[in-house]
Amino acid sequence: MTLKKYIGDKNFYKMVLTIAVPIMVQNGVSNFVNLLDNLMIGRIGTNALSGVAIANQIMFVFYLLIFGASAGVGIFTAQYFGMGDDEGVRYTFRFKLIINTVLTAASIVFFLVMAPTLISLFLKGEGTPQDAAETLKIGVEYMRIMMIGLVPVAITNSYSGTLRDIGQTKVPMIASVVAIFVNLVGNLLLIYGFLGLPALGARGAAIATVISRFVELGVLAVYTGTHSARYGFIVGAFRSLKVPGNLAGKFILKSLPLMANETLWALGQTTMNQSYSFRSLNAVAALNIESTIWNLLGVSFLAMGEAVGIIVGQILGSGDIDKAKDTARKMRAFTVACGAVFGVLMIAVAPFFPKLYKTTDDVKQLASGLIFIYGAFMPIYAYTHASYFTIRSGGNTLITFIFDSCFVWVLSVPVAFVLSRFTKVDVFYMVLIVQSLEVIKGCIGGGMVLSGIWARNIVK
Repeated sequence: MTLKKYIGDKNFYKMVLTIAVPIMVQNGVSNFVNLLDNLMIGRIGTNALSGVAIANQIMFVFYLLIFGASAGVGIFTAQYFGMGDDEGVRYTFRFKLIINTVLTAASIVFFLVMAPTLISLFLKGEGTPQDAAETLKIGVEYMRIMMIGLVPVAITNSYSGTLRDIGQTKVPMIASVVAIFVNLVGNLLLIYGFLGLPALGARGAAIATVISRFVELGVLAVYTGTHSARYGFIVGAFRSLKVPGNLAGKFILKSLPLMANETLWALGQTTMNQSYSFRSLNAVAALNIESTIWNLLGVSFLAMGEAVGIIVGQILGSGDIDKAKDTARKMRAFTVACGAVFGVLMIAVAPFFPKLYKTTDDVKQLASGLIFIYGAFMPIYAYTHASYFTIRSGGNTLITFIFDSCFVWVLSVPVAFVLSRFTKVDVFYMVLIVQSLEVIKGCIGGGMVLSGIWARNIVK
């Protein structure tokens, strides 16, 4: 197989970047503000940094639960759009609103009851009882404010997910950038108490985030509603919330494996981080520093993965299976290239980035080591990410579930658990060993993609 089969022409990359760049910009700006947010909280102290990090890690499970529920239906959205079926797209939009609302209500009740218990699970490692108590207090306060923002997150996800699935990535980007600006200004005013406002610390960061999420929803809803000629699915979308029973059944069958996958994958990541924290409370702060820069530099391959799902899904909807396979192959190669470039950048900043935080030297040293590990493995993450979206584009959600979350729970989580409870291995080497397992996952994903079992039309 020649190298040429992995490289597209000028028009190919123009098409790909038209979809991917707005997602990169949206996620990049968002993660940059998260970085500033993180640095602002980090200037308060290690306990504030750890409390917010733990709360966000727990709520990360909710975000992926919503993403998974919408993503399953989004497979239909992309393929309906590829067929030119506005009514089909409208039904998927309604279904996303319904399922996201139900899941959000259940999640809020769960978090209200379980927040202190869940945060306490991360406070078992070495450290003083006073630090643990303060971290718990900060984390619970932050999390309870953030729960208010779960409602706009759910509805925003329905809008932005549908727009992305039909290839309209610029509008979600604009809405996100506006919200991010609001969040940044809110952080400056409320964390430190500028312009006579009270200095609320971590609580101020939570309030600013909640406000920004309502702003993002407002921008999306108003813009989409006032441009119905461009977004045909929104016409009559709220006359009722009716979804035909046969379609609802299909949506549920595709959504459940993805919803379970995203939730279990997020729980797996949370459980692994809890295992790392079992060794030392310093691991919580160090992992938060690492994840902040990883999220910023990982936007390229993460956006490319989403673009794979959108573009390949639409081609499958049009019925051109061979073109879908060719496009997926070239996009996977481009995604890995993006991962390699930004992985090198991540390694380059590893010695310097942790120094921006007001924390202990031990935390800074550990964070530098973790940044190096994740940077070195970024090309492999890029490959598995692109493989995941390739498999998902054809509606093979059960196979996606087996490839993604089952791998985490069968291999990664047990290894992290055993290393944390039954060995004296340092946190750095624990993370290195667990992340090395991603090579096995990449081989499995590559085999699934090459088999071609994912390439099918599910809406005709």
